[in-house]
Amino acid sequence: MQLSVKDAALILNVSEKTIYRWIKQESIPFYRINEQFRFNRAELLEWATSRRIQVSPDIFAEKDASATPLPTLTEALRAGGVEYRVEGTDQSSVLRAVVDLLHLPEEVDREFLYQVLLARETLGSTGIGDGIAIPHVRNPVVLHVSKPTVTLCFLEKPIDFGAIDNLPVDTLFTLISPSVRAHLHLLSRLGIVLRDASVKAAVRARASREELMEAFSRAEAALPHSRIAAALPVPGDKRP
Repeated sequence: MQLSVKDAALILNVSEKTIYRWIKQESIPFYRINEQFRFNRAELLEWATSRRIQVSPDIFAEKDASATPLPTLTEALRAGGVEYRVEGTDQSSVLRAVVDLLHLPEEVDREFLYQVLLARETLGSTGIGDGIAIPHVRNPVVLHVSKPTVTLCFLEKPIDFGAIDNLPVDTLFTLISPSVRAHLHLLSRLGIVLRDASVKAAVRARASREELMEAFSRAEAALPHSRIAAALPVPGDKRP
């Protein structure tokens, strides 16, 4: 909770007046601590990503960043896999099906993960528009996995996900990560890569696994390094 209103304004490239307006509207995730407004770095990036707001590279800076290299988005997607014709008639049944399909160590409690994903949606939909949602847990550290994964699931039938554009969702990218650093790194990359025309086309066409990997790999390779500075994400809740 280290970020002030001034910090948030710099990161989101807006005025402090705009930040205060968003606070008044309760549209931005914030905390009131000793009569001052504070922001969580991860939640702020999630919120900005869900609204496709361009953020400053400063948001990716972490004092305790590890020297361990982070995986690329394509590597995480290969590790997580692509699933087609995933069944489900509503948000809860789809999330259940997705959790059952995830590549997870045996020691990970899938029921716990399912409940956490459900609870996450009550704080604000992870649907980012264009039929896409990015279900993920708010605190990825609780999942003791060895490496981050991104699992792409194409649904058998579109469902209402409470997305920001009110369109039904038929494509889910589920992020599972051992750390906040890796979580934000992958989420930020995914948010940018999903704007690429070739990636959009491959996702919309439900292309083959290799065609999807090629599209993501090309788009990620084209990212300027400065836009994804060091490593590092949907509307959050306002808590006291």
